[in-house]
Amino acid sequence: MRTILFSNEKNELQKIDAVRDGCWVHMLDPTKEEIEWACEEFGVEKDFITAALDEEERPRIESEDGNTLIVIDIPVVEAGNTEGTFVYTTMPMGIILCNEYIITVCLKKNQLIRDFLDNRVKSFGTYKRMRFVLQLMYRNATHYLQYLKQINKISDGVEKNVHRSMKNKELVLILSLQKSLVYFSTSLKSNEIVLEKMQKYQYANINIRKYEDDADLLEDAIIENKQAIEMAGIYSNILGGTMEAFAAIISNNLNIVMKLLASITIVMTIPNIISGFFGMNVPVPLAGFGWAFYAIVGAVAVICAIVFIILLKKKMF
Repeated sequence: MRTILFSNEKNELQKIDAVRDGCWVHMLDPTKEEIEWACEEFGVEKDFITAALDEEERPRIESEDGNTLIVIDIPVVEAGNTEGTFVYTTMPMGIILCNEYIITVCLKKNQLIRDFLDNRVKSFGTYKRMRFVLQLMYRNATHYLQYLKQINKISDGVEKNVHRSMKNKELVLILSLQKSLVYFSTSLKSNEIVLEKMQKYQYANINIRKYEDDADLLEDAIIENKQAIEMAGIYSNILGGTMEAFAAIISNNLNIVMKLLASITIVMTIPNIISGFFGMNVPVPLAGFGWAFYAIVGAVAVICAIVFIILLKKKMF
């Protein structure tokens, strides 16, 4: 699906039917026909369009025939296998800078593009192509920070529940979060390389040094990205350390339950032993007394109480 957008004089984003100078073309999981149309319309290489359609594509920047391709990894949240759970992962997004146009390509819907489509970004205009790219990079870094905070909150909630848990659900969730942090950390470091290359080198259609505001915005994007890398590293170390502790806690909780069941079994075994002894088809004491049953029951109760008190003092209950 392709969408052609243009910012009017009030910087309000509008959909248009045909391509014009200063427009933004967003391609979401484009078809073969849409890819061929973009190559003919804008004179870009097919590899530039299809780069972001490969989920294994790494962030990079390159120029060819006056066009510049920037591939970055963006964070996405998807529904998990079980109801009410979410999976944090990343996917590539391609940004193609042409002489008069900007093209974005990605496989799935994402919050980053949605922010621009919904006019949530201030001072955004499609005709300010370089500013648009830097705003995408900066906004992308802030989304990483936002999702990292969500991961931290989820891990805090799991920590509160694990103290009384005896199942692997919490451990599996922690493992999933740790996996997400590895994805985030790897993608953020790759994005950092792209940002530093944009700052150091000159590419076609990229002239950040021309405007001071653009240079400042790039610096802000680099700072936000570095902060996200540090947060991902900190949270990953915390989860790595606490996962072993959680496993020990769950194992200890199971041991406590087994100890309790063993203690109950010991107490309940006493009446079974005595009733089995008196149930034997042999002469037994008190067989000729009418009150023998009540005496035996009372004696059993006293013995059980004594055993219970002994186990209680040994903290078996």
